[in-house]
Amino acid sequence: MHNTVSSLSGTTIPQLLNSTSNNLYLNFVSDISVSAAGFHLEYTAIGLDTCPEPQTPTYGIKVGDRYMVGDVVMFQCEQGYSLQGNAHITCMPGPVRRWNYPVPLCLAQCGGAMTEVSGVILSPGFPGNYPSGLDCTWTVTLPIGFGIHVQFLNLSTEAIHDYLEIRSGPSETGTVIDRFSGPQVPESLFSTTHETSFFFHSDYSQNKPGFHITYQAYQLQSCPDPRPFRNGIVIGSDFSVGMTVSFECLPGYSLIGETSLTCLHGISRNWNNPIPRCEALCGGNITSMNGTIFSPGHPAEYPNFQDCVWSVRVPPGNGIYINFTVLSTEPIYDYITVWDGPDQSSPQIGQFSGNTALESVYSTSNQILIKFHSDFSGSGFFVLSYHGEMPLQVAFIDVFYQFIQSEPH
Repeated sequence: MHNTVSSLSGTTIPQLLNSTSNNLYLNFVSDISVSAAGFHLEYTAIGLDTCPEPQTPTYGIKVGDRYMVGDVVMFQCEQGYSLQGNAHITCMPGPVRRWNYPVPLCLAQCGGAMTEVSGVILSPGFPGNYPSGLDCTWTVTLPIGFGIHVQFLNLSTEAIHDYLEIRSGPSETGTVIDRFSGPQVPESLFSTTHETSFFFHSDYSQNKPGFHITYQAYQLQSCPDPRPFRNGIVIGSDFSVGMTVSFECLPGYSLIGETSLTCLHGISRNWNNPIPRCEALCGGNITSMNGTIFSPGHPAEYPNFQDCVWSVRVPPGNGIYINFTVLSTEPIYDYITVWDGPDQSSPQIGQFSGNTALESVYSTSNQILIKFHSDFSGSGFFVLSYHGEMPLQVAFIDVFYQFIQSEPH
């Protein structure tokens, strides 16, 4: 779209013409009839009037110092303030130089969502008084593993009735860090989660300047490494905030404590429960088809004055093979007794002591009872393994019966 400066024809030399932009378009048209000498013109660039210098918004920043036609000036707000209006304005051509939009404003607004590693939170209208009847929520959300350090530069609210509440976590479900009200500027504080919420409420009476808060992100430490995990394994290798690891024990050991732990938020990193232990216990009920039994406290030596009973049961129709992998006890006085059945009234398979290597022993029942006794002196350790297995004669009869059933009659 072009503005026509003048349309010229004939033999009269026109007065001096001025364009009002930095572009000038000339269009010469001749028809099919009379010809003439034409025209000769000269042009010289002249400076155009500029647009008036735009004011810098209060609590804002102006970017650009050229105000000629077509030039663009940009505006930004200081931290804590939001831009109301157009962030870019352009100097427009025309007889009167003007900007295409008014200069924007920078205002402290009610609530917001922030993801920057540092920032400012202001009560609405700050440094003027906040309005009545407000319920404003600001959230600061950072990557997991970061918290924020909060500092108060100003605080002035109607005591009790107008307050600022800060939570570690979402505004609805997060843990309340503290609630602030009145004229006293609080000490700085730490939020130890990656999400922090700020909720401000004002009633319908006194209005005051409110608050000016700054925050800075800081990296949370990881929880202590639970490895090495004696007699077991740790599942998971990320020990940062919010992460969960699990624990399993090697065969023959029992887990004492929680099977999984989560790294908690907090100024100092801690797991939500104590790190569990895998221990060889004194006795127990065992129902797996095969397994290992260790002396109490293994691989350390067993304590004195122990009377430990293990009940081992496998599915009916199976016997139990027992093999002493390691046997090293105080001879005679510290011993292991095995019964072929569920209790001590069952037939005794044998009593074992000392450090003599043993061959496997076998039960005729699908249940055995194992008892270990240690007296007041001496120490040692033992390891025995077992597995359930169908007795040979029963297995032979079963195979023979299946063979008979398959023969043609």
